[in-house]
Amino acid sequence: MKKWLKDNRGVLVFILCLGLFRTAIADWNPVPTGSMRPTILEGDVVLVNRLAYDLKVPFTDISLARLGDPQRGDIVTFSSPKDGTRLIKRLVALPGDTVELRNNKLFINAEPALYSDMTDVREPVGFGRSVDAIRVTEDFAGRSRSVQFLPMIDSRSNFGPVVVPADQFFMMGDNRDNSEDSRYIGFVPRKLLIGRAGHILVSADIKDNWHPRFDRTASPLK
Repeated sequence: MKKWLKDNRGVLVFILCLGLFRTAIADWNPVPTGSMRPTILEGDVVLVNRLAYDLKVPFTDISLARLGDPQRGDIVTFSSPKDGTRLIKRLVALPGDTVELRNNKLFINAEPALYSDMTDVREPVGFGRSVDAIRVTEDFAGRSRSVQFLPMIDSRSNFGPVVVPADQFFMMGDNRDNSEDSRYIGFVPRKLLIGRAGHILVSADIKDNWHPRFDRTASPLK
């Protein structure tokens, strides 16, 4: 065993350093679901900045220092407060905000988001099937993103109003009618935030024999 450790110490040190890098500095996460469509597609691998908000003890949720404040509109990876599953959603409301949905229209502190550029699309669901979807540009507080609604799905299009507690956040998927987000799992404490997603590293269409999507490689997220 000692000989094996000596012969492979370079590889072991590399693996250890890589593990520490991924748990403390930056990480890359494959996305298996469509809850963030059309911003993030199934099969995208996103780059996550783990130092965006906190410096943490590797492999734990213990924060050593706060490095930045989460902002409305950030795309965030976090551990679900419901069962610990790693999720990726958009942060839509900060501590102290009052958040409400009225017929899928977002209100923050009684101020409505603005919606424009409505487009009817067919949303692929795999195995050659697709469903009707509506995509719009949602603008709030100077930030915009493309969000999607699935009229045939009975989701929580009316929700709240609720007030976000101190040191917690309200998350939503951009695919509003197909996302298990804070409407279902509750508010997300800051200690469960992992990092902010900024770019897509690589992408492959998992619904079409893993064909590469080169047009999405290295593209920024907004």
